[in-house]
Amino acid sequence: MIYLGADHAGFNLKEQIKEYLQELGYEYKDLGAKELNPKDDYPDFALLVAKKVAETNEKGILICGTGIGVCVTANKVDGVRAALCDSQRDARLSREHDNANVLCLDANETKMADAKKIVRAWLETEFTGEERHKRRLDKIKDIEKTN
Repeated sequence: MIYLGADHAGFNLKEQIKEYLQELGYEYKDLGAKELNPKDDYPDFALLVAKKVAETNEKGILICGTGIGVCVTANKVDGVRAALCDSQRDARLSREHDNANVLCLDANETKMADAKKIVRAWLETEFTGEERHKRRLDKIKDIEKTN
């Protein structure tokens, strides 16, 4: 299951990504926004997706104008490793090295053709499980426990 969320700035890209996920055969759940509302706030949707990802150990995709706001918000939830990716390389490395479980996208600068490449690379890449990456992720878990 892939949980999706976007504010007004990311709404249209989210709707297109939903169609793409369906084409690829991925199951998803849209946690909002359900309609275009210029007054909505990205933290609301980012928190919904991040909590679901943390609870279920599934993945999430978040979108706002820059991708930064949803990324910052999602990373406040213990167990979430959100990554703002603007290339296939970023997407692959976020999964291989950081085991990112939330992909964040910049709706203002990311064209759908590029979003497709980023999303696919992110979904198809696995965490390497290398010791150095595990060690670093353990340090992040320790930080979460102490703050």
